[in-house]
This record gives sequence, structure tokens and C-alpha cells, in this order.
Amino acid sequence: MEELGIDPDTLDWKRSGADEDAIEVAFVGEWTLLRTSGDLISVFDEHEWSCFLDGVRNGEFDHAASIPPNL
Repeated sequence: MEELGIDPDTLDWKRSGADEDAIEVAFVGEWTLLRTSGDLISVFDEHEWSCFLDGVRNGEFDHAASIPPNL
């Protein structure tokens, strides 16, 4: 995150749930940051994040909801 000049510890992370492995998302200017368990996973620009959300809305990831936990 140093290359973007962002300190992840100072961000307002939004959690997907209360579980230890919940996904967290933070928005910083044109960037969207995604992590689990406090570890940074991905950084998306506005276009990439928009494409991801379109995929979610269009059901492209619905199969993931049917995968049993812990796999």
C-alpha cells in the first residue's frame, strides 16, 4: 500500500459479517481495497470495481454461494 500512499490501518473498512474470515472493503478516492482477516488481497480502480459489481449483479458468481464453507 506504500506505493499508493495509503495506510490500511487508518481506513474505514466495511465488513461483510462478524465472522473472523469476513470480507472487508474500503474506498479511497478512485481505489477500492478488498481484504479478509486484515490481509490486503486486491486493489481495484473504478473501472475494475464497476466490472466486478456488474458480474455480481448478473449472477456470474452465484455458483460460489453453493460451495460449502471450509473448502
